Amino acid sequence: MIQRIQSVYLLVAGLLAGVLPFWLNLWTDERGTPVYAEYDIMVSGVFYASAVLAVIALLGFKNRKNQFVLNRLNMLLNLFLLGFFVYRALNLSGGTSVSEKGIGMLIPVFTIVFLVMANKAIKKDEDLVKSVDRLR
Repeated sequence: MIQRIQSVYLLVAGLLAGVLPFWLNLWTDERGTPVYAEYDIMVSGVFYASAVLAVIALLGFKNRKNQFVLNRLNMLLNLFLLGFFVYRALNLSGGTSVSEKGIGMLIPVFTIVFLVMANKAIKKDEDLVKSVDRLR
């Protein structure tokens, strides 16, 4: 399981979505206090769902097609989260009170990148298995 590169990619994506949002701030509110994912139940739920999907896909290494579909679903979930963050960033006031966007808003982007790399590796494995089956 772990000897395949897509397993490493899925593990990194799961760790990014499950651990990092609770250490890095997503944005800073009007009072200057950093906002983490644990303060918003929807955001933390989507991050947890993304991490759980990555772990389920990691543990389902015997069924590559199912793994591929779970990764696509996880990418859609992260795109939804990224869209929410873009909406939130555009609605943060930038006038008299200074509001900052945190580095945690980029976590879905990195998660999507690792999921895409995992899907490419899964596709490569699937093509390799099909070519070996053709030779039999």
